[in-house]
Amino acid sequence: MIVLEKVTKKYNDVIPVNNISLQINKGEFFGLLGPNGAGKTTIIRIISSLILPTSGRVLVAGHPVNRNNIDVKSLIGLVPQHNNLESELTVSENLRLHGMLYRMPRKKINERIDELLGFTQLAEKADVQAGKLSGGMKRKLLIARALMHNPSVLLLDEPTVGLDVSSRRVVWDLIKGLHQRGITILLTTHYLEEAEALCSRIALLKNGKLLMSGSLQELKKLVGPIVIEEFKNNKTVLHFYKSQQEALKAASLMGTNIKLRNTRLEDIFVRITEEKSE
Repeated sequence: MIVLEKVTKKYNDVIPVNNISLQINKGEFFGLLGPNGAGKTTIIRIISSLILPTSGRVLVAGHPVNRNNIDVKSLIGLVPQHNNLESELTVSENLRLHGMLYRMPRKKINERIDELLGFTQLAEKADVQAGKLSGGMKRKLLIARALMHNPSVLLLDEPTVGLDVSSRRVVWDLIKGLHQRGITILLTTHYLEEAEALCSRIALLKNGKLLMSGSLQELKKLVGPIVIEEFKNNKTVLHFYKSQQEALKAASLMGTNIKLRNTRLEDIFVRITEEKSE
């Protein structure tokens, strides 16, 4: 559904995206993970044609992405990291404006607004100005707006940034519902537990480079599904093992400041980024 072929973006001496190739399948929930500056948002902006790559190309549904390809743009819905709602317009008016920009028929706009207000549980806020909504409701409205023209691909750039735990969970449930409807989703986040809860496949990025990609189980197998967390010399050290038996044997030779548990995505990211930095 989405293909990146040797995509690079340069700004003078800065290279936020460096020769990245990825394939995201139709109906897949794919996560792009990495610290700030890893290149996640730049990739989203390239796929949505907001910026052009310096080299390489992007395909959506087999068609090249560029600023003039209206048909491809209509396949994509974008939820940006930063709130860019029209704060003086109401919830319904924000959705209506988006529908008009995509030249949707008036009847279809009205139908779609009703459908999306119900889906996002914003019906009671239909006539409230967007600027007066809570942070969680603004995120829900951003998602509803991105869905107005019925795209088959949804790009989510840090969709829960700045939200409290309760609001994040509400947005997670909303996103899960979209995936169940068959929409292809690309999520960027630096919340590793978010990707672990939502994504079926994951790519790890650092300094614009792709470090590794695969399912969570595939990534765990590469480093070891069992980890011993040891606090030693005022520092936490992670030791990875291929089996619980192997880990228990190693633990018996260590001190008391240890914890044996299943490997988490955060552990994998720490391990892989440390290896790539050596």
